[in-house]
Amino acid sequence: MQEKIYSIIAGSGRYIPTQRITNADFLTRTFYEPDGKRITRANEEIIQKFSEITGILERRYVTDDLVASDIGYLAALDALTSSQTDGETLDYIIVAHNFGDVPADNRRSDLVPALASRVKMKLGIKNPETVCYDLPFGCAGWLQGVIQADFYIKSGMAKKVMVIGAETLSRICDPHDRDSMIYADGAGAVILEARQSDTPVGILAHHAQTNAGEYTFVLKMEPSYNPDYKGHDLFLKMRGRVLYEHALKAVPAVVKTGLEKANIPITEVKKVFIHQANTKMDEAILKRLFEAYGLTAPEGVMPMCISWLGNSSVATVPTLYDLVNKGDMPEHQLTKGSVIVFAAVGAGVNINAVVYRIPE
Repeated sequence: MQEKIYSIIAGSGRYIPTQRITNADFLTRTFYEPDGKRITRANEEIIQKFSEITGILERRYVTDDLVASDIGYLAALDALTSSQTDGETLDYIIVAHNFGDVPADNRRSDLVPALASRVKMKLGIKNPETVCYDLPFGCAGWLQGVIQADFYIKSGMAKKVMVIGAETLSRICDPHDRDSMIYADGAGAVILEARQSDTPVGILAHHAQTNAGEYTFVLKMEPSYNPDYKGHDLFLKMRGRVLYEHALKAVPAVVKTGLEKANIPITEVKKVFIHQANTKMDEAILKRLFEAYGLTAPEGVMPMCISWLGNSSVATVPTLYDLVNKGDMPEHQLTKGSVIVFAAVGAGVNINAVVYRIPE
């Protein structure tokens, strides 16, 4: 068989923020409904219900001295160091995020210059041929960066691409919205590189969708639910039920299309790395995916870290992959030659999936 160029993951890295925020830290919050009415139920009851649905018991926030480009740099440095990759050999640095750098003392999005350029500077990379740009694509942004990297590599335009997902959602969530308990901060990174092989390896196929129209604004920026909130800040707002119901139908279909493109049966998939959005939703998506093949989802196929890391948007999938890849979740193992799937859903509504065979 003739050799072809494939994209393989040559290294991965992560940054998990140091501030551990438990559900108990929200007991003193005052929560409001979207119509501005104060919620009178006890916070203990609100938090208990929240944890039952989302599976989140704690999350991580960055310290006041850090912004998204800082933690993106730390994840990138981890990926370069652990894989012994020279940053000067990178052809592209793609940083997926949605809010830019949001300082603790001035909570406005800072997007110029691109966070990718800031990461390159912090890494000390001098090579002008290392092209840097940002990718806002909702929570599916990091995986879309991986898809773009695959196009660059397979077209011969690049040999090595770093894709980073970094976000500080703690800076843009409404303290008076129950959904604020979902959001977290973090960063993850992978390095994709070209490999010639006479058998399919690395990225085998991918598929992406944008489900706009009626779903365009299921996530958007709005004022605080607290009618007496001082200031003109905008916060991330989510129509959770609508997103949940749509994701339940659309995500399994996108993954199935990706598997069909790769000509891979679902029974060959050993791990599914899905965006850590909500435990109940992710479990339902996995169930629907296997049901589409008339099967029951096997135990242990879906690693989860949302219970202690929360939903860090674009950072959830690369962080989760790095945890498993480096053996820090020993109950999950990556076996050479096996097939894994990455999937994500986020604002837009953007959905994507990547089918990947681990190199021998």
